[in-house]
Amino acid sequence: MARTPTDTAPNPWAAAAAGLVAGLAASLAMDLFQAGVAALSSSESDAEPATQKAADKVSKAVAGHAISDDRKPLAGQVVHYALGAGLGIAYAVAAEYRPAVTAGYGTAFAAVTTSLLDEAAVPAAGLGEAPWNTAPTTHLYSAASHIVFGTVTEGVRRFLLGWLK
Repeated sequence: MARTPTDTAPNPWAAAAAGLVAGLAASLAMDLFQAGVAALSSSESDAEPATQKAADKVSKAVAGHAISDDRKPLAGQVVHYALGAGLGIAYAVAAEYRPAVTAGYGTAFAAVTTSLLDEAAVPAAGLGEAPWNTAPTTHLYSAASHIVFGTVTEGVRRFLLGWLK
């Protein structure tokens, strides 16, 4: 959707602020959704989450040592929320200039993040299995989690921009 002459000029700073908060809120919503699904699921996975593996790789690169097992859950959450905040900022600033980014109330964004992160970047970085070695239910869980993330990001972004502009 193109901007009309009566629209306000893009404000990337307001968008970035809204995106930061939206990304954090969406990360929390995604966490809660995943906890709810896990509580309903009868399967238990001992696999280390990709966020914990990523935190461990960063620690090895920066500090020269792995993260202790008792600190991995917290480190994984830091990665999850930092990535969520960064994605929220990028999404909100992009939406400021190209409103079409918000298609489907954030679900197009969800599809892109699922594809690029869970299906491509995570396996490419050695943080998870290749998509063809992953169960269909895992793909569905990932897509649903990202739909929660995308729609909450869009909802919070819209709400906050009403205040910030």
